[in-house]
Amino acid sequence: MSVNDKIVADLVANDVNFVTTVPCKQLAGVIDKIEESDDIYHIPANKEDEGMGLCAGAYMGGKRPAIIMQNTAIGVTVNTLVTLTQYYRMPLPMLISYRGELGEPVACQVEMAVHTKALLAQLNIPTYHFHHEDDVEELDKILKYTFMCNKPVAILTDASFWKGY
Repeated sequence: MSVNDKIVADLVANDVNFVTTVPCKQLAGVIDKIEESDDIYHIPANKEDEGMGLCAGAYMGGKRPAIIMQNTAIGVTVNTLVTLTQYYRMPLPMLISYRGELGEPVACQVEMAVHTKALLAQLNIPTYHFHHEDDVEELDKILKYTFMCNKPVAILTDASFWKGY
């Protein structure tokens, strides 16, 4: 089973039935698989904070949401994470491509990578970092944790996990 198939299978197994995504080259394969899934309602978003708003509405409407996004927009989402997602104790798995590390070809991506983990830590958001393909085996447990404790959880997936930029 491919990493993309495993991610979608774990989302479905954990009753995630609403996913919003923001375009990303690294995440394109999993976004395509989500779009193909009959079990997940997929709404593309223009911006990450907009996507979190869509997830909040879906959650309040009885759905189990997730968002797929890049780390470069973590700064834009801080207010939404604190005043909406955390305040209302909404579980929100965030599958995040972690751009800006070694080998990054786009210079502007690097600066946000310097701040991503610190921002997530400051917000008290549990964060997991997938470096290797077999790290995806932890996703099922992470999803169960997210919905058990009603917290947003960040899953950072770097270039080595996706096999390059």
